[in-house]
Amino acid sequence: MLRSVAAAVSALAVLFATTNGTFAAPDYPARTVTLVVPFPPGGGVDAMARVVAAKLSEAMRQQFVVDNRAGAGGTIGTRAVAQAAPDGYTLLLGHTGTISINPSLYTHAGYDPRKDFAPVGLVASMPVALLANPSFPAKSIGEFIAMAKRDPGKFNLGTSAIGTGGYMCAELFKSEAGVDVAIIPYKGTAPVMNDLLGGHVPIAFGVLPPALGNLQAGKLRAVAVTSRKRFSLLPDVPTFDESGMPGFEAVLHYGLLAPAGTPKEIVDRLSDELRKIVDIPEVREQINKEGGDPLTSSPAEYGVDIDKEEKKWGGLVKKLGLKVE
Repeated sequence: MLRSVAAAVSALAVLFATTNGTFAAPDYPARTVTLVVPFPPGGGVDAMARVVAAKLSEAMRQQFVVDNRAGAGGTIGTRAVAQAAPDGYTLLLGHTGTISINPSLYTHAGYDPRKDFAPVGLVASMPVALLANPSFPAKSIGEFIAMAKRDPGKFNLGTSAIGTGGYMCAELFKSEAGVDVAIIPYKGTAPVMNDLLGGHVPIAFGVLPPALGNLQAGKLRAVAVTSRKRFSLLPDVPTFDESGMPGFEAVLHYGLLAPAGTPKEIVDRLSDELRKIVDIPEVREQINKEGGDPLTSSPAEYGVDIDKEEKKWGGLVKKLGLKVE
């Protein structure tokens, strides 16, 4: 009788471990872990991923390798992780564009940010800035809004491609400030910066890493940043909130995600290590150099953040009627 009970308990334990993935958790990671970046090498998401992968490799004594799977604005790599085995060996460096904008923007995105991922934790936030050619007369957000209202339709506002963080920030600003300006989307950040430097477009919304050198050299001017707090590398540049648009915030978030169904033990362990990593002074400095500010969270807090950000940006995408096939 005792043997029968023991066998039944053992069978139930095996079944529970198999269906919940807990057998592998104590030994995790037992082999190389792939961290998918859904963009080409060299961009902000890739830079954040490489910092995270290097430090997780050290902390967890196993290789975490970055795999760049670019295409369709980040949807291809993101969808691949959503469909991967939920065993902790395929992870995603998520970004506001792929997690909060693309599911509404792309007709065939192929993933649901709430249902298809297990949030691990936030890594960093990155503000967008309203950048100006030094010759542009407005020195503040208030002055620019006043100019735009005096001459509706006169000003061209440069951004990166439709659906990117810079573009969506411009649309949010246009909506909340009630101004009539023409948003000019470029194919990428580099051509925006080139035309801004050349004075072909007087102002633009853009992420800070490509602009920092020119800002420091005085070739460009930052009018304001979209974060609630001033950006650590530009302490003299005010926020939109300080500049007559109370409550305005439009930052890009970076975080680590696993496929939905990944065992809680694995998610929690990754989350614990990630928070320790982001608190390392060297890592915080690297994040700053990439144009971001360190940001940590629990898995639950990141889940709340994803829900909030998707409602904000997805709602704006739908309001504007934006769609990419």
